[in-house]
Amino acid sequence: MTDSISIFLCGDVMTGRGIDQLLPHPSPPHVFEPYVRDARIYIELAQRANGPVEKPVPYSYIWGDALDVLRKKAPDLRIVNLETCISTSEEYWIGKGINYRMHPQNLPCLTALRIDACALANNHVLDWGYRGLEETLEVLEKAAIRTAGAGRSEAEAAAPAVLDVQQKGRVLLFSYGSPTSGVPYQWGAGRKKPGVNLLPELSVAVQHIAAQVAREKREGDTVIVSVHWGANWDFGITESERRFAQGLVEEAGVDVVYGHSSHHVKGIEVHRGKLILYGCGDFLNDYEGIRGYEEFRGDLGLMYFVTLSPRDGMLQRVELVPTRLKRLRVNLAEGEDAQWLAATLNREGKWLGTSVDMSAERSLLLRW
Repeated sequence: MTDSISIFLCGDVMTGRGIDQLLPHPSPPHVFEPYVRDARIYIELAQRANGPVEKPVPYSYIWGDALDVLRKKAPDLRIVNLETCISTSEEYWIGKGINYRMHPQNLPCLTALRIDACALANNHVLDWGYRGLEETLEVLEKAAIRTAGAGRSEAEAAAPAVLDVQQKGRVLLFSYGSPTSGVPYQWGAGRKKPGVNLLPELSVAVQHIAAQVAREKREGDTVIVSVHWGANWDFGITESERRFAQGLVEEAGVDVVYGHSSHHVKGIEVHRGKLILYGCGDFLNDYEGIRGYEEFRGDLGLMYFVTLSPRDGMLQRVELVPTRLKRLRVNLAEGEDAQWLAATLNREGKWLGTSVDMSAERSLLLRW
């Protein structure tokens, strides 16, 4: 067994709605939102803000500079939270108000990123109903992309994605969605009911997850718990959230807590040598040109390159590559944008015991 395993994580990946309309095989553009009825409007908003984008774009276009960064970093695994239904279903979830959908024929945009596994326990995977979820699972399975957090039954939704890394052991990805992020309670999977792996109340969640991890974990396994939780626009981390995350490390044997849902990056903690990401921000979305919440800089994100010991999951290194969404693609963030991310991580990480330094390559290195 080698001395390190490297994993790429990122904020939410939303390839539906406006992004889907940009790709070679767009879904029918209708959506059922209070103010928008045509997904193509999101492309128009982005173009008004930052200039024209000629469609259809190549599948790789949306990832922009990220593809070259990933090629150079060459992580052992690439894991994302996929906040999109992949389906031709017309059975949208009535009353939800947001409908993210990508056409299955646009799947090459995900394979272009060479994703190994998707966390699916979030508040958009059932936007187009149970048929939409079923097709999402089928499409990802055919593409050999592992999934966790949603399934055709409670057992399937709760099961981890098991990722074998040659000569480095197994990585188990568990995925949980919290109603605090907008996951409807009705979406919870049942014994014979498809749905998502709902996170219980935080007061009992650690014991619940610890029992699930204990059933699946073997000696030498690395465990990642993906948690979709909390409000969209809030830097704050509650005491109950922090106790829960630390409890996963202390009692459940979790090596990385992979938190997301906020549309902006949040503070980072290292507890007993294990990484806790409370909110990774957005990696890809179609929000460009929408006004409001500018102080949170939702257009800025990070590529998280996490290096661990495969023997005991102890954190060795975290390198953060700053990104900016512009013209509906991921671009490297430089200058004032990168400095804003560094300052935000230092401000929000101060009380958590972390900080970042800018490297010679203009990435951010986590200190703890």
